[in-house]
Amino acid sequence: MGNSIYKVPGGKLLKIKLTPSEGRILAIVIKGDFFLHPEETLVALEEFLAGKELDEIALAADIQNFFDEADASLVGASAADIAKAILMAV
Repeated sequence: MGNSIYKVPGGKLLKIKLTPSEGRILAIVIKGDFFLHPEETLVALEEFLAGKELDEIALAADIQNFFDEADASLVGASAADIAKAILMAV
């Protein structure tokens, strides 16, 4: 299991707990002082990321697409910031 703490430049703090397996996300917990609305989107995002390949560019695109489809608003960080924090936990 890996952990990371990433302070977004000019933004919020992201904390990642990651269980990787064979280059993919087995399990993930995302916390921090960012704002995500609706709030239940965070649990859905963690479930969505299970099984995804640990590739920063692909993860950023997948996360952004997830937010777009969920009509979710993320304040204080971006999909790319979350992807970066995930890879820092590997």
